[in-house]
Amino acid sequence: MKKIFSLLLSALCIVGNVYASDYETHIFGHVADAKSGAMLPYVNVTIVGTTIGTTTDSTGHYILNDVPEDEEFTVEVSTIGYNTITRTLKVVTGIPIEVDFELTEQQMSLDAVVVSANRNVTTRREAPSLVGVLDHRLFEVTTSPTVADGLSFQSGVRVENNCQNCGFTQVRLNGLDGHYSQILIDSRPVFSSLAGVYGLEHLPANMIERIEVVRGGGSALFGASAIGGTVNIITKEPLYNSGSVTHTLSSIGCTGSLDNNTTFNASLVTDNNKAGLMIYGQNRRRDGYDHDGDGFVEIGKIDGQTIGARSYIKVSPYSKLSLEYHATKEYRRGGDQLNRPPHEVMVAETTDHVINSGGITYEGTSANNRHRYSAYVSAQDVKRDSYYGSNMDPNAYGYTHGFTTVAGGQYMFRMPKCLFLPAELTVGAEYNLDKMKDTPLGEGYTATNQTVHIYSAYIQNEWKNDKWGFLIGGRADKHNLINRVILSPRVNFRYNPTENINLRAVYSSGFRAPQAFDEDLHVTIVGGERTRIRLAEDLKEERSHTFSLSADMYHTFNNGVQGNLMVEGFYTILNDVFKLVETGETTDGDNATILERRNGSGATVMGINLEARLAFNPWLQLQAGGTLQRSRYKEPEQWSEDESVPAETRIFRSPDSYAYIAATVTPVRRFDIALSGTYTGPMLVQHFAGYIEKDIAVKTQAFFDLGLKLSYDFKIYRTIGLQINGGVKNILNSYQRDFDQGVNRDAGYVYGPSLPRTIFVGAKLSF
Repeated sequence: MKKIFSLLLSALCIVGNVYASDYETHIFGHVADAKSGAMLPYVNVTIVGTTIGTTTDSTGHYILNDVPEDEEFTVEVSTIGYNTITRTLKVVTGIPIEVDFELTEQQMSLDAVVVSANRNVTTRREAPSLVGVLDHRLFEVTTSPTVADGLSFQSGVRVENNCQNCGFTQVRLNGLDGHYSQILIDSRPVFSSLAGVYGLEHLPANMIERIEVVRGGGSALFGASAIGGTVNIITKEPLYNSGSVTHTLSSIGCTGSLDNNTTFNASLVTDNNKAGLMIYGQNRRRDGYDHDGDGFVEIGKIDGQTIGARSYIKVSPYSKLSLEYHATKEYRRGGDQLNRPPHEVMVAETTDHVINSGGITYEGTSANNRHRYSAYVSAQDVKRDSYYGSNMDPNAYGYTHGFTTVAGGQYMFRMPKCLFLPAELTVGAEYNLDKMKDTPLGEGYTATNQTVHIYSAYIQNEWKNDKWGFLIGGRADKHNLINRVILSPRVNFRYNPTENINLRAVYSSGFRAPQAFDEDLHVTIVGGERTRIRLAEDLKEERSHTFSLSADMYHTFNNGVQGNLMVEGFYTILNDVFKLVETGETTDGDNATILERRNGSGATVMGINLEARLAFNPWLQLQAGGTLQRSRYKEPEQWSEDESVPAETRIFRSPDSYAYIAATVTPVRRFDIALSGTYTGPMLVQHFAGYIEKDIAVKTQAFFDLGLKLSYDFKIYRTIGLQINGGVKNILNSYQRDFDQGVNRDAGYVYGPSLPRTIFVGAKLSF
């Protein structure tokens, strides 16, 4: 691994030096705070439509080399917490000029850049869809070590634990479970069904620049499984030379069960900004935690390591090559007697993952910025040794191998006017391959093979200016398990009556294709039960139609307080919903139970998302959001094999209300008090027989998970800083109190916060 990083870094430096030329024409100057006059370090200074750019140094000064000569161009200056500004310039060959900039502070800028709304770089203000953004600062405030821990701090989003043994998590968007949420890494759908079972916990928070959340059907943009919406994880890109090391020690339940989490980041950029490399890593060791003292853990043991890198090479002033790679190795164990071999205990769920992911992207633009094009290849390889068994079963070992790759290209043509407004035409094509082989190692068992090929093409045209926006587009997908081409249209309308008011109306469609392996297979094998899933002969894809109306409003009050209010109403129709039905048949080779995936009745999900933010600069930042919703099947669904158990119309694990809050108070300089919490209202949860005598649908209680973090930043030397922090998660100890116990427990009967009251301390060294 060290040799790989050394070779990559050397290549970056060589390329950067080759591309460096002797500059005579350049722009130089400084960037300062408009109010205080203080120089601002590490501010991005770029020429729009090119790869030419730099950042200010630690003193707030910059030099922009290789600027266009004898022609007009636009310089853009941006950084988090300040309004983005632009200035049109023209320089004469061989004459350097000095240009200074002053930025006004704004904690809630509409000019934040997003890519998930239309597959092109745009600002939130002009995006055709409402895009929620979680930046890396929120993960620090909430002390979230992984993506799974921090995603809940966004309206319409809820992350839940679905397994008492292993801690399998899934993200729910607008009331729909994890099957309906598409996870993207840098806009690429390489997050396979196999990786999705535990994958959100495999992604450390320190690799994240931001997460973009688009609620509602997204298949017109990103293909299958985007019914509930998309979660686009944007990884960090090197911007300037920097580094950090962080360690957090947590005591789960205020006991001897510890969670040790160590992370590091380092970024290196060449002097001419033509190449850069960012590396990151995480080492996490978490003890198992037995809440009720029955000898079976409620929180599984984890021993995991992740290392990754992202780099870029600016091939020319108008093109860029980006590379990304990360690797994860994780051992996870739940059940009883965690230190003994799995087949020697009463219940064991063990997974040993080795995951390698990476991608390469080439992006270019024309000199007049009217043409943009990109080509990309991304892949993920997952290898998993596992044991899912009970009662000392020696035949419960297995091996699973999954490989996913996606390759495609995209072209965008910007038109000064098309009929009635300026417009951007985007076309693209994509190929997705997902191969999986699940091999039980017990005598007589047969393997499950699944190969999915998807060929896709999409087109959209977006008419827009500062006030109006209208988009119409669609995507065609040919899935090898579906006999026909699947069409997914979308229509978006945006109206900005003023600069700080954004009104949107959206129709979007989505689909979920059938496959033999999905998250629900994981649920069926938790208890050691051997199952095989087959697809019904007349099986159709699930389809969705989502309608939404939203208003996103910003205002600065006379006292300088900045506010934001977002209101979104949504209505989703689901048709041909998948369900698993026990056929009463078994396989010949291993006597495994055969489950058949069939189409059930439809469902409707409707509700309102609310979000509000206030910034009392510089001492108080407050944001809160909530969702009120109703999730129902059109007809009662029989969920239990016991026909005497009543069918349910209410969708399981979908509360009618849930919310979050996050606040940061800075009473004195360098000392922060962060308060964060999530509320989950009552919901209906399946409770299967085993520990109890009969299947029953349980209405849970409401939960409020409140956390507190205190931190103080010490300045050691110039750009070297040390932060000491500590706090408590789930202060109120709002935790499930009716866990099943013993070998016959229903491991899927778990709900509420993922942690009991937990104390943590930590330190972060930045340089």
